[in-house]
Amino acid sequence: MDSLIPLCHPLMLNKISVDFEFVDEECRVDIFATVGLNGKTGVEMEALTAVSVAGLTIYDMCKAVDKSMVIGDIKLLKKSGGKSGTYIRAE
Repeated sequence: MDSLIPLCHPLMLNKISVDFEFVDEECRVDIFATVGLNGKTGVEMEALTAVSVAGLTIYDMCKAVDKSMVIGDIKLLKKSGGKSGTYIRAE
């Protein structure tokens, strides 16, 4: 992570999962990442990076079929811990 984003330090993660929801009627894939750490720092950047890389991977695998794909709406939905405490996105 520290080689991708300046001033990000490596963390000893104890959980990471990347899940996909296929929305056929909109020809869309929703990507969700869950990251865990037994520490006091936040893992938002790790989760956002996981979603971004998954989106880029899907694009790379499908670009021969459709180059007009869009990777968008990458956002933090929920977090707990870290200095800033709990956050839940209002939708």
